Amino acid sequence: MKLMSAHIEDLKSLYIQNLQKALDMEQKITSSLPDLIEASSDPELKNAFSTHLQETRGHVVKVESLLRQHTGEAESETCKVINGLSTEASDTIKDVTDPSVRDIALIGAGQQVEHHEIAVYGTLRSWAAILGLSNDALVLKSIEEEELNADEILTSIADTVNLQSGVPVGAY
Repeated sequence: MKLMSAHIEDLKSLYIQNLQKALDMEQKITSSLPDLIEASSDPELKNAFSTHLQETRGHVVKVESLLRQHTGEAESETCKVINGLSTEASDTIKDVTDPSVRDIALIGAGQQVEHHEIAVYGTLRSWAAILGLSNDALVLKSIEEEELNADEILTSIADTVNLQSGVPVGAY
């Protein structure tokens, strides 16, 4: 339950608030990716999560920079969606005992996070363009493209991992 109003007065305020949520999202992903790396048994999946961890650390820096340009500080605001997705991923790690099935579940959890990030950055990029913040739009587009690429990589790995575990491709 929210105790205080955020006082969203205009698109710029909404944009800043959502940048703050994006920062929280990226910080939480940076904290949770090591658990996914450790829980993965497929070497390609471990590598994909490790690579994306490095990208995510870069996303934190980029979003912090955007916030500092607009507000003078890089404060975050809680992203409730990523809290739920992180909880789901943690539960999956605990609940699934077969390594190949766990890898499939981790890929699914990772893709859910990627899809949320793609939506967040696509929205922020559009708002930045409307606000005439062309530099912001370019930065946000670069992050969005990395998220799209991470999702494509996970899809590719899923095809292989599903075959290895006996789950037919296209059955998910």
